Amino acid sequence: QVQLVESGGGLVQPGGSLRLSCAASGSIFGMYFMGWYRQAPGKQRELVVTITSGGTTNYGASVKDRFTISRDNAKNTVYLQMNSLKPEDTAVYYCNAHNFGSQHYWGQGTQVTVSS
Repeated sequence: QVQLVESGGGLVQPGGSLRLSCAASGSIFGMYFMGWYRQAPGKQRELVVTITSGGTTNYGASVKDRFTISRDNAKNTVYLQMNSLKPEDTAVYYCNAHNFGSQHYWGQGTQVTVSS
């Protein structure tokens, strides 16, 4: 089983930056897809970005030019660098891992609040 734990969330002003971390209890080497999703109050969970084991990324349109995902298999950790944050980025951010056709593994989430 894979356990994912997010950290790094917090309160930041518009235009600021945060880096989220997702630490896996087991190796993420065997997880083809790693990524981040987010959910704001009253809204559906949406894709932020995914990254494959080969480094292919898929960003949501609203974050493509501002967020960057990275994957460190040696540290069993995935990061999300978030720059130029906007109030609409406010959400709980969830780490995700899955293979083709497999169940999705989810972290418990970390709150990101962007407000002046």
